[in-house]
Amino acid sequence: IYFTPLDTNNEIDGKKIRTIVEQEYKKANITIEQVTTGAVIITGESARKANAQQVVATLSGLAGEFVVATAGPALEGIIAGKGAHAHIESKKRGAVVANLDIGGGTTNIAVFKNGEVIDTSCLDIGGRLLQFSDNKGTISYISDKMVIIANSLNIPLAIGTVVTSETLLLLATAMAHILEAALSVRPATPLFESLVTDKALRHDYTIDYVSFSGGIADCLDSDLLTDNFPYGDMGVFLGRAIKDCKISNTIKILTADETIRATVVGAGSHTTNISGSTISIADNALPIQNIPVLRLSSAEENAPLSQWAEIIKKKLEWFTLKEEQLSPALAFKVRDRLDFDGVQKLAAAIIDGMRAILSLPAPLIVVVENDLAKALGQALNTLVKKEKDVICIDSIKVDSDDYIDIGKSLANGRVVPVIVKTLVFG
Repeated sequence: IYFTPLDTNNEIDGKKIRTIVEQEYKKANITIEQVTTGAVIITGESARKANAQQVVATLSGLAGEFVVATAGPALEGIIAGKGAHAHIESKKRGAVVANLDIGGGTTNIAVFKNGEVIDTSCLDIGGRLLQFSDNKGTISYISDKMVIIANSLNIPLAIGTVVTSETLLLLATAMAHILEAALSVRPATPLFESLVTDKALRHDYTIDYVSFSGGIADCLDSDLLTDNFPYGDMGVFLGRAIKDCKISNTIKILTADETIRATVVGAGSHTTNISGSTISIADNALPIQNIPVLRLSSAEENAPLSQWAEIIKKKLEWFTLKEEQLSPALAFKVRDRLDFDGVQKLAAAIIDGMRAILSLPAPLIVVVENDLAKALGQALNTLVKKEKDVICIDSIKVDSDDYIDIGKSLANGRVVPVIVKTLVFG
């Protein structure tokens, strides 16, 4: 675990990150050539830095078939929740489990019901909103979000000044109150609204359990930490405030399987499939790599086709990052047998739901678990008037946190090789 090296407050030092990875290879006595698969995923505050995409490109050349992505707040919350095994606990208990992944600059929340994601949110709450140059509390960095929090409490902060433990606990308690509001344990306030990064949770369900991951999860048992500033930030104080807040008195707490490493990928596991012979592809758009998957949940798949467009639109918001719209592959299983009219309605719903990405240069990619791609692909091509490349493949099972590669067609265009890259956690 390393703190992300920065050139400035708005730029990552990509060269130092590459050096760190190369040094770790050397310590492990592994050459770059020996590493055939893995993942580079930029998340949290780092994903907001001006040069995040350039850093991704720098790291992707280190080895083999890397999954390369910049995760927005929703996707990061899902990845962390799965790394913490919140999805497994929700399925095992038949319950709703919310995982709060609290890092340096953000808190990513993913809510799971019976193993599937039902909601996400992100808040500008983290342990490194305020940083110190020594163990006396001399301030070296103040984030814009911390200024908002401090102003709400009429607490003046300035770089170079010493802040007391009592003041830090007041600031941390205000941050814990924001997390309480996020979980409906406390009423929302204007301060809460100003610290919501993307959207608040819907609250049309009851949260049965909460788990914590991220660096701050290791500070929840802060009685074991004798130093107030072991990481040069206010993480210990935030851990104490969360431990003493209303969340633990209101909702049952589960211990996460992973804390600071919840979003770390253990390995990139490749499974290769061949899409069924009834496919519809734009071969000129292939090969294509590292496409994130937008998978509909079972409940969403069972919804009437009249609701699919709106369901897809909302889920597509997960793939918006810093006003940049990513182009995921839409994946689903059709629960009912569709006649010709049903296929047309499904195609219309997909076009309406995915409209935000139709103007992007990437092809429209649809992955159907059923044997339906030929008819659906033809319907989609008719609706886009062949002004956009459409790739519709079937007999492939993927999940929301997968990435796919699609190769050039084989057997005179009847099949395409598909690599499903599944992120393995824990």
